[in-house]
Amino acid sequence: MRHVVSTHVFVNHRLTVAMLDRVAKAGIGEVEIFCARQHIDYHNRAQIEELAHWFRDSELKLHSLHSPMFSDTIWGRTGPNAVISITEPDKGKRIAATDEIKRAVEIAELIPFQYLIQHIGVGGEEYHDAKVDAAFNSLEELALFAGHRRVEILVENIPNALSSAERLVSFLNHTHLPVQFVFDTGHAHIMGGVAREFGIMRERIRSTHVHDNDGENDSHLFPNQDRTGGIDWGQTMALLRSSQDRYPLLLELREVPEMEHPLQEIRRVFDRLESL
Repeated sequence: MRHVVSTHVFVNHRLTVAMLDRVAKAGIGEVEIFCARQHIDYHNRAQIEELAHWFRDSELKLHSLHSPMFSDTIWGRTGPNAVISITEPDKGKRIAATDEIKRAVEIAELIPFQYLIQHIGVGGEEYHDAKVDAAFNSLEELALFAGHRRVEILVENIPNALSSAERLVSFLNHTHLPVQFVFDTGHAHIMGGVAREFGIMRERIRSTHVHDNDGENDSHLFPNQDRTGGIDWGQTMALLRSSQDRYPLLLELREVPEMEHPLQEIRRVFDRLESL
């Protein structure tokens, strides 16, 4: 399978060409950039142009961009107004959220990428018909905006009442929006089990987010076959290989501060998973 790493593992640090160069030298061919403004400020044209210049001369490719979740630089800690959610029933707030996502999509004008990864709601959000309508209106507009830049939107299974595998499939069956899925192993493990969620989403999966947890907390841990309560990676890899021509093996991991050489460990994770 193609190997891709999300810059989520470095998300608390500014994304620089030196950081991308280390990824390329680790033998990883593609990246997903996680849009958090402390990491990549999509409002900062100078930063985007610097990265674009580097990508033009590099073999490393930008596979996808993770849509921003907060408009501030400290993970939403400035207050609720910093949360970017396409399920916001208030029209003014929803338009503001959609416009913020559009600013991130504009990166494609300088650095081409194939997919925008989009959440429907936030973690733990409850279901409401008004939120579904808001998500439809937002995604309809975003799909058109992204499509003009040759970007396809993938919605992700996340731990809330709007984004289970069943709800996502039902949402697309009713709206007929031109979007597909990114399958998140860690979220599936928490919500209904990897095999079950994958089976429901299978036909529309176009990318992945691969990480581990204890079945309760969304920890984005490095995959570990021996973790108590963790994902069965033998079973999971068998599922992912069943349609591997459609998507890559994309690691979306959380930084481990005491880990001196995370990219070396990421290489070992790819090797371990491929050997199962």
